[in-house]
Amino acid sequence: MQKGKSQFVDNGVRAPERTTGSDVSPHTPIETDGIRVTPPARVAAGLKSVLKAAEFTLREPGLVRGLAALSNLNQFEGTDCPGCAWPDPDHDRALNEYCENGVKAITEEATAKRCTPEFLSSWSISDLSRQSDYWLGHQGRLTHPMVRRSGSDRYEPISWDDAFAMIAEELNALSTADQAIFYTSGRTSNEAAFLYQLFARQFGTNNLPDCSNLCHESSGLALKEVIGVGKGTVTLQDFEVADTILIIGQNPGTNHPRMLSTLQRAARRGATIVSVNPLAEVGLTRFKHPKDVLHLFGSGTKIASHFVRVRLSGDLAFFKGLCKEILEEEDRHPGKIINAGFIDEKTSGFEEFRAAVAAVPWAELVEQSGISRSQIREIANVVMRSTAMIACWAMGLTQQRQAVATIQEIVNLLLLGGHIGRPGAGVCPVRGHSNVQGDRTMGIWERMPEFFLDRLRDVFQFEPPRKHGWDVVESIMAMHRGDAKVFFAMGGNFLSATPDTDFTAEAVSSCNLTVQVSTKLNRAHLITGKQALILPCLGRTDRDVQTGGNQFVSVENSMGIVHSSRGNLEPPSYQLLSEPMILARLAVATLGEKTKIDWMHLVGDYDRIRDLISRVVPGCEDMNRHVRREGGFYLPNAARDNEFKTGTGKANFAVSAIEPVLLAPGQFLLTTLRSHDQYNTTIYGLDDRYRGIFHGRRVVLMNPSDLKDHGWKAGDLVDVTSHFRNGGKEEVRTAPRFVLVPYEIPRRCVAAYFPEANVLVPIGSVALKSNTPTSKGVIVSFMASQAPRDFTAG
Repeated sequence: MQKGKSQFVDNGVRAPERTTGSDVSPHTPIETDGIRVTPPARVAAGLKSVLKAAEFTLREPGLVRGLAALSNLNQFEGTDCPGCAWPDPDHDRALNEYCENGVKAITEEATAKRCTPEFLSSWSISDLSRQSDYWLGHQGRLTHPMVRRSGSDRYEPISWDDAFAMIAEELNALSTADQAIFYTSGRTSNEAAFLYQLFARQFGTNNLPDCSNLCHESSGLALKEVIGVGKGTVTLQDFEVADTILIIGQNPGTNHPRMLSTLQRAARRGATIVSVNPLAEVGLTRFKHPKDVLHLFGSGTKIASHFVRVRLSGDLAFFKGLCKEILEEEDRHPGKIINAGFIDEKTSGFEEFRAAVAAVPWAELVEQSGISRSQIREIANVVMRSTAMIACWAMGLTQQRQAVATIQEIVNLLLLGGHIGRPGAGVCPVRGHSNVQGDRTMGIWERMPEFFLDRLRDVFQFEPPRKHGWDVVESIMAMHRGDAKVFFAMGGNFLSATPDTDFTAEAVSSCNLTVQVSTKLNRAHLITGKQALILPCLGRTDRDVQTGGNQFVSVENSMGIVHSSRGNLEPPSYQLLSEPMILARLAVATLGEKTKIDWMHLVGDYDRIRDLISRVVPGCEDMNRHVRREGGFYLPNAARDNEFKTGTGKANFAVSAIEPVLLAPGQFLLTTLRSHDQYNTTIYGLDDRYRGIFHGRRVVLMNPSDLKDHGWKAGDLVDVTSHFRNGGKEEVRTAPRFVLVPYEIPRRCVAAYFPEANVLVPIGSVALKSNTPTSKGVIVSFMASQAPRDFTAG
């Protein structure tokens, strides 16, 4: 192999009857560093899922409190599950409308364990930093505001009044409002998000980075350019009539398990489901619905009929290959293959697109995708036969360098068949956080459009800043340069969610003050500015009682439905404040007489916040009435109605070139992923039973042939080094002591869990246009581990 040239093998397309990895011979059990590896699971969910859910319920909240939380979960006027953004049925919801990982999410929050001031004061921050993320998260719910004072290595209790006074003093001492950063997690409700952006903009900055910058920023930007709306265009009903469903860069069995019931119904009625993903995940192989008692002991429903094991960063080449195959077939049979009427009436740029695709050599598409010409033809035939096709994707696409171009190539494919704006067809970017899409709708974005800022001005009688703020990567770099002095996080675990862990830690540590609004202890509480505050808040499951009585909040799911969420459990501590109340008191303390808004009046009854949202946010008119309907209400979506609000007034075909991935000898392309016992940065447990990995997380999944070719064997311990060229200089970052695990993954592609592998993702390696960190395409190499056995990753 020539230096600098990539080389990939034919990875196969048809799904075997046996599950992921079962046709790979080196799957004899391994045990290294306490990590045990067995063959991957053959079926998702089923009885094991039921038993695991019961185990978490009994262990965390206990039977009585756990059943109270679960009986309210995803019900009308109940608690919205924070575990993902997959929608609930509009009507006729089952009593147990949740999945195993939803149970994990809700029982983690409803836990009976408490992280008290006495506990936090008894530990130094240095000692806490040596503990794992799993250990930190299992110390229970935070119960009291805590402060780390300058020069101290411990947290101590602080009153709410003193905490808000401290934040206000630091904010008002800044030389410019742009020295403050206000970060948002996707857990934040619509009401809290609206108040948060209102406060930040009245304070004077658009520095409102959010977790969408780290995940689906690429989706929003790509879709906005080509179809005029940055969200999905389908509803659950569309899945009931689609004849073809593409699942791309997504592992629903772990990340969106309730989606499997939707896919199961589609598969049973004969829809063709195609998985395009480097790993053939078990959730798309076979699925046993836990509520389907009669089939719990069978073999399960076969979900995907085709598995396209595209190599990492090869999706653009693969979808461009599908388009090329279809257009060549149209040349052979003019007027019979593509939807010419739709293209002529509803799209722009088709001829330029057609010429660009024709100019790409087949050899380049095959080499870069890792999929053979015959296999591309096979999937193209599936697409050409389809009369109603949905394309779903998640972070396996959005965190690639060419994520925006790849998503737009998928839209090109749909446009060729007219698969947007009609029943059973459209785009479906599946969000991971339960309200990340709603936060953006409410104004949490560093680049909100002028019309939104104009409405804020007109309703609230102040002039919002117009200069664009910083996204997540820009915020980290600003803190690192010393240009930002105060960092305020509304939820989340910023340090563990972001790339380049060491660089980010240095950046955060340079701040004068860091503030975390949280429910549980996490890594972001331990790497702080010179001073730090932990502000404990109510969770989704907790009753929220204000002066106006019991309150509910609202969220927006992946399909643009806004609906209510109401907790029913006694809060863990009388000291906890709701997120809206925290923001109101922050605004009062910081803005003082500069604001004309009666913040405390607003949070006495959240209907008052929703009345203001109705006046500012398009589609939320008369919100208080609509959100109380069973199932909530759909936000307007022009593309779903076959109207494209782009510059051309039509859907736009996009033209892009493939940037080849070049690997030197001994180098691999790494993707980060979740385990089955994980939700984003929250670690529920140390097992990933679907992939057959138990009791640990520091593993690298590698093709068995690559292991053999490099003289390694299953269970070897390696240090992983990433390689990134920044200008003319190569940067390297190393993560020590990972266990090599043979797995069914394309040659020269490897996978590891985040946040453990985030240290390898360079801060400067970002997706084109969207600036999202490229966690799904990191060049790495390996060497025998030099780290001692007692190494800890904390």
